[in-house]
Amino acid sequence: MRVLLFGASGMVGQGVLLECLHDSEVTETVAVVREPLQRRDDTLREIVHKNLFDLTAVQNQLTGFDACFFCIGVSSFRMKEAEYTRLTYEMTMSVARVLAPLNPQMTFVYVSGASTDSTEKGKTMWARVKGRTENELLRLPFKAAYMFRPGAIEAMDGIQSRTKIYNALYRFVGPLVSLLRGRFPKYLTTTRQIGCAMLQVAEAGYAKPVLESEDINAI
Repeated sequence: MRVLLFGASGMVGQGVLLECLHDSEVTETVAVVREPLQRRDDTLREIVHKNLFDLTAVQNQLTGFDACFFCIGVSSFRMKEAEYTRLTYEMTMSVARVLAPLNPQMTFVYVSGASTDSTEKGKTMWARVKGRTENELLRLPFKAAYMFRPGAIEAMDGIQSRTKIYNALYRFVGPLVSLLRGRFPKYLTTTRQIGCAMLQVAEAGYAKPVLESEDINAI
């Protein structure tokens, strides 16, 4: 299986990348990154490209993939809706709309978030924008598309978030998350479990297109 990965330097993306490199079924992982990764592997290749709103320059390198794992996400903290929409909905769709016709056999997996609003009409800004993004992705002509909605995420394998406020929070609540994860699978998962679940749904599918933390952990 050939995997295309966006967001490999983020917390979730790092976990997904590690699982791709560990999976013998993955023959090649191609990470589209703004800056080179500090990681080397025989099955890893990088495409360094800064502008995800325009993939014209690298479009010829984006064909022949079985799966795309889209792990890019930004915090909505102190962000206006227009900017959050640009960096969430518009960026994701600019990538997905290029990939769909180039890879008709592709499974597209998008990292969304718990409490995402599929109606697109709720009061919470980020949830509406994520919901719109999910709905539009599910309409594209991929072989399959899955929306991952993790709640609290425990970073494993030495992974850290690139968001400073998240790292500060993890220092205080990380041990508690570890203790509670086994008892509350509906709300807590890990970077390792997300990566494993993505590979599983890409290889074997899943009964429904939207997966909450409990689904991710069960897989």
